[in-house]
Amino acid sequence: MTRQSRVLAFGTAGALVVAGVVCALVIGGDVGPIAALILIGLGLVLATSLVFLEVGLSEDHERERERKTKPRRLARRSPRPRLDRSRGRRRRLR
Repeated sequence: MTRQSRVLAFGTAGALVVAGVVCALVIGGDVGPIAALILIGLGLVLATSLVFLEVGLSEDHERERERKTKPRRLARRSPRPRLDRSRGRRRRLR
């Protein structure tokens, strides 16, 4: 995400919360609190989602940085040793 899109996304979340507060104060009756609940809820969910997205993207960037700085190993990995079969024998606890 670019800096501009980040600001726009978080600004939209903040605007939803502010619009919800304004609806609660301005609109009377049952419609005002319901609209406020919906708008504030959407704004907070959007903000939380964006925070999780930022954390995920930062982890991806860090992993990519580590991959670039880590030297590649050309040697093959040794195969894992196979475990012996134990059919017909009782398991022993060690």
